[in-house]
Amino acid sequence: MKVWNVLLGIALLVTVSACGREERPINPQPTAATGGAQAEPSRTTGSATEIEFWYPYSGVAGKTVEELVRRFNASQSEIVVKASYQGDYYENHAKVLAAIAAGRPPDVTIIEIASVGAFAHPGTLENLGPYVERDGVDLNDFWPGLMLNSYWDGKLVALPFFRSTPIMYMNVSMLKEAGLDPAGPKTWEELRRYARALTIKDKRWGFTTPIDIWFYEALVFQSGGSILSEDGTKVEFNSPEGAAPIRFWKEMIEEGIMKFPPGEKYNAWTVADTDFFNQQVGMMFSSTGGLAGRLEQAKGKFELGTAFLPKNKEYAVPTGGANIVLLSKSTKKEAAWKFIRWVTSTEQAAFSSMSTGYLPTSRSAAETPEMQQRFKEIPQFQVALDQLAYARPRPMIPAYKEMQELIMTELQRAVIDKNISAEQAVAQAAAKAEKLLR
Repeated sequence: MKVWNVLLGIALLVTVSACGREERPINPQPTAATGGAQAEPSRTTGSATEIEFWYPYSGVAGKTVEELVRRFNASQSEIVVKASYQGDYYENHAKVLAAIAAGRPPDVTIIEIASVGAFAHPGTLENLGPYVERDGVDLNDFWPGLMLNSYWDGKLVALPFFRSTPIMYMNVSMLKEAGLDPAGPKTWEELRRYARALTIKDKRWGFTTPIDIWFYEALVFQSGGSILSEDGTKVEFNSPEGAAPIRFWKEMIEEGIMKFPPGEKYNAWTVADTDFFNQQVGMMFSSTGGLAGRLEQAKGKFELGTAFLPKNKEYAVPTGGANIVLLSKSTKKEAAWKFIRWVTSTEQAAFSSMSTGYLPTSRSAAETPEMQQRFKEIPQFQVALDQLAYARPRPMIPAYKEMQELIMTELQRAVIDKNISAEQAVAQAAAKAEKLLR
């Protein structure tokens, strides 16, 4: 609990200092949510219960959240949801921690799935089990791979909201010109071969990916390894399987067929996106969550394709995105639960997926006529859903938010420094991670 209090204090200081600067969301687009503005409720009454909902999305995803809130507020007169954009996942995480420390948390918020444990461990998340059981919510309707990061200590503390897997994006026009199969590479070695064929020295790279913990997790899983032991007490990526992704990336970067996008955290994602759409790279790893916007952006430029992440020993991906949670200190829990139940229902889940590219979080959402038609017309949307068969949970220990920062720092140092081997990088990262665990 002492550590938790220290973290809360740090988060509060970080958030207070951040308030003096302009917020810069990922891929900013004009949206009423930008800068923390609230989505206006469409109906209010003097007797309506007002709940606060904080979310971490800008651009297309942010507009989708605003539309969901508008629809909910218009659908009834008992509850008014006030939605506030709080920055990206990292910023929202810090602000929610700060609000908890200050005793003024929102009623409902969105939490990146690997951070669920950090909030659930000290008891700041409401157990949704009794609500689900009372109201007869069918949890089996949610895809099993998406429920793996919804439980803590045997209790249901979160439900899938905007969920994703990493996928391969490809400039299919470029692949066809190079005489490559437009279905894309199936293995790491095929990815290397495709990248060589697409590369034009000093002008174009075949492949790019942010050196991000999410993609590293995927490649470790594909190599037969794991990040932590199943009980979360031991570091397990200090292994040949943990070193394999770093070696693979380093070799392609040094050969000149992979571009390392500079920048920290989501800034690197933005650079990768920019290079991809400027056709300076032919393939990239990114989230299915941006698929709708990327398809629109590619129109008139090139044919955009999607595929599974190429495998090493096996196919495997971590799920990603975020879950929706109810804060245990909320004084309006029934109203907050009604909103959570509504926004995760079949119709809303299907609408969210079609609007953004995030996964339809339930079987019933995927089976709606509208969603089936979308899969038929735009097969790129089907890829991430099919890839769920190979989904793995992300680590959820309370310290993982800090641990992933340590790991990413060592990964990034290794890929740009020829003097640091893959084995040295994982050993250094593991030593720091083990210290944090202790």
